[in-house]
Amino acid sequence: MKTIEDRDAAPPQAAPLPPVGAAPVWPGWIVATAICVRFYSRLPIPALPGEADPHAAPDFRTVPRALPFAALVIALPGALVLVAAGGAGFGGLLSATLAVATLAVTTGALHEDGLADSADGLFGGRTPERRLEIMKDSRLGSYGALAMALALLLRVFALALILDRAGPLPAAGAFVVVAVLSRLSGLHLLAGMAPARAAGASAAVGRPSLRTAWLASGIGLLLAGGLALTFRLPLAGLGLGLMLLALNALLVRRQCRRLIGGQTGDIAGATQQLDEIVLYLGFALMLGAGLP
Repeated sequence: MKTIEDRDAAPPQAAPLPPVGAAPVWPGWIVATAICVRFYSRLPIPALPGEADPHAAPDFRTVPRALPFAALVIALPGALVLVAAGGAGFGGLLSATLAVATLAVTTGALHEDGLADSADGLFGGRTPERRLEIMKDSRLGSYGALAMALALLLRVFALALILDRAGPLPAAGAFVVVAVLSRLSGLHLLAGMAPARAAGASAAVGRPSLRTAWLASGIGLLLAGGLALTFRLPLAGLGLGLMLLALNALLVRRQCRRLIGGQTGDIAGATQQLDEIVLYLGFALMLGAGLP
């Protein structure tokens, strides 16, 4: 599965974006959510009223405003599996494994692929040009395999710890909250930093504006706070996770500037995976400490 960099590298009969300088067209919240779900997952979303071509290249200048709502939809299958497995007595580790596997199938391992490509490129190349060349290569290297394996282990074990300490329903709530919040840093990275490549599929769909990124973040934070209260998750855990997420975003930006001179879709995918880990750890640590 490819990342935003090459997922739509050759979209069949994809409609072109408006000419440079033309104002982006906002399709409405429902259609924008459907577009994000299609792009970030394998879920079959039919054409909605008002959509001329559901398979056209999305205009990412404004559409990701609805990404938090799309993340809710994308996380729902995994959350249901987590509740069912935990309620059936499968235990934390097996239940978390099934939930994370369901999410990977739902997304087509989109972000996992970005993490693997980023690790191969950033650690396997000696120059910015060589790093970008490696990241574009679809073959999996040793750094990528190790990064993906460690990320999967950390996500599964941290989620299992949450389930064991709080139960299936709060764990499912954390699963959905993390799905929403973990996609925001990558969006800010794409909006706030120049691309490392002058051309590519990510350029073909347009860069999200900073206004789009901040609007999505505001919606995501409101959703996350409401879900945390609904599922009785520790707000201290949410706060700690957000602090770690902000630190991770700063470190990723610094490494992007230093190693490749900008951002790529692969890096955005890697950021999402790292954010998942730190958000789960925030909840797990505060649940262990017994803080509200």
